Amino acid sequence: MSFYVYILLCRDGSFYTGYTKDLNERTKQHENGKGAKYTKTHRPQKLAYFELLNSRSSAMKRERAIKKLTHQQKQELINSKTTK
Repeated sequence: MSFYVYILLCRDGSFYTGYTKDLNERTKQHENGKGAKYTKTHRPQKLAYFELLNSRSSAMKRERAIKKLTHQQKQELINSKTTK
């Protein structure tokens, strides 16, 4: 089963990182204010980045690693994916 790790760019310029089995459905939940506490108050603007992983545990580990990055490092990760 595949899982996604994703980064949302929020309207205030912050990032939200999460993981899910269904990226489209989860993105809709965030947009409707039902995805997470953070995205209720920091409304998502767009899906900025995602990775496809082969297990829940690898997705959770990658999510934790991304959450430890600074804002600038997350921006660089997003930019590296979009320039390839």
